Amino acid sequence: EVQLQASGGGLVQPGGSLRLSCTASGFTFGNYDMGWVRQAPGKGPELVSTITKSGSRTSYADSVKGRFTIFRDNAKNTLYLQMNSLRFEDTAVYYCAPRTRVNGRDYRGQGTLVTVSS
Repeated sequence: EVQLQASGGGLVQPGGSLRLSCTASGFTFGNYDMGWVRQAPGKGPELVSTITKSGSRTSYADSVKGRFTIFRDNAKNTLYLQMNSLRFEDTAVYYCAPRTRVNGRDYRGQGTLVTVSS
């Protein structure tokens, strides 16, 4: 069974930092490009960042470029998102997901809530 467990969210003040983690199981994590997706209240999902299988290439939404860093540890089956200089508009539930289907299915893990508030 594919499982993607995100953690690390919480309440943070504007300008603060958080590091999200996503631990994967049930598939060969190192064989998949991965991404972080967020969904703010009342809005549709937004692809925040992606990373290739090896971690050699990354991409970022314009809204987070220069503030967020995605990286992975394939030995630990874990994806990370370092978030700095957080803004009110970063408030959302953050999910990790493989960029392609696993065994013919799309998966999005249990998300973690990030709330940026003063």
